[in-house]
Amino acid sequence: MAQWLQVHPDNPQPRLLKQAVALLSQGRILAVPTDSSYALVCHLDDKTAVDQMRRLREVDDKHHLTLLCRDLSELALYAKVDNRQFRLLKAATPGAYTFILEATKEVPRRVSHPQRKTIGLRVPQHLCLLALLALHGAPLLATTLIPPGETEPLNDGQNIRERFEHQLAAVIDAGACAMQATTVVDLTPMGTGDAPLLIRQGAGDVGLLGL
Repeated sequence: MAQWLQVHPDNPQPRLLKQAVALLSQGRILAVPTDSSYALVCHLDDKTAVDQMRRLREVDDKHHLTLLCRDLSELALYAKVDNRQFRLLKAATPGAYTFILEATKEVPRRVSHPQRKTIGLRVPQHLCLLALLALHGAPLLATTLIPPGETEPLNDGQNIRERFEHQLAAVIDAGACAMQATTVVDLTPMGTGDAPLLIRQGAGDVGLLGL
């Protein structure tokens, strides 16, 4: 049964987050709150965990997974970012946006898009999640928690625990969570002088991006 880790939204207890980090290090999958909705997360380099996360969502390797990063400097280690892209990223992070960018060699091939070699990246604005990332010491691989056959993301930790208690190692609860997925923007066209491409309108304000 999935562990229930209830943390304070403004001052998350390190002891509980360290338990979550230990589970991630064992190759387990967690449900965590973000500034949009709940997300599934796992260790970047764990093939088994990545495969399990894809099966849980019922998505294939052409579905972009997302790296949750602590800040833009960390993001730039995993994505190729030019000056125009960086200015746009700086204007919209941290926040409820997922950006599609070309992956660097730091990203294992199995988690990037098989043809495009791209990856989703984002810097969340959520105290609990940022504290978890800091303790983990590296980005986490994530996907929005949208159950198979459904279109809306989940935002209630107790409901998630009941529905996925045998597939998750733990659910982190930090109070009320939004019920909207991130805004997804493909920045790769900017590399050839074109405009960013809006893939999904979500919680992030596209006005900040000039779209």
